[in-house]
Amino acid sequence: MTPIPKPPIHPPVRPLRPVETVLAFGSNLGDREANIRAGLAALPAHGATVTAVSTLIESVAVKPSGEDESAPRYLNGVALVRTSLPPRALLRAVQTIEAELGRLRAERWGDRTLDIDIIAYGDLVLTTDDLVVPHPRAAERYFVLSPWLELDPGAVLPGAGPVARLLESLEYPFGATR
Repeated sequence: MTPIPKPPIHPPVRPLRPVETVLAFGSNLGDREANIRAGLAALPAHGATVTAVSTLIESVAVKPSGEDESAPRYLNGVALVRTSLPPRALLRAVQTIEAELGRLRAERWGDRTLDIDIIAYGDLVLTTDDLVVPHPRAAERYFVLSPWLELDPGAVLPGAGPVARLLESLEYPFGATR
């Protein structure tokens, strides 16, 4: 019996042109602002160009059980980014940056030197075992919506609607300090 030849391996599919992406940054350990600035500065070497950065805001730590006033407070912000990386390659890139800046993944939603979330990747809606885009909790997070709206007043969260409307619908700016 003749073995079946293996199909040729093709390189990963890349977008034809760069995609506008929204990344959220958070840090609650060490020099929080320096951690975020270092993460932003590392993006170009990993295939992403930063086009705008929001004001940083402070928020209470959010754990699976809810707000945790006893944990160190977060500094949060949003960056608009242009990339030709496919979504999962972008995920690997931001996870590499997090690790390079000392992030340890010992506890789900634990304290961290740097957290970078992919909030939106163009208008893509994607669910895989390791990535959900848009971010599944973005519509409920003041510390994501408010900085994003600062950068783009016409922003739309794919599948959820205009960011301005989502922000107005929040009863309480969950985890944020105004």
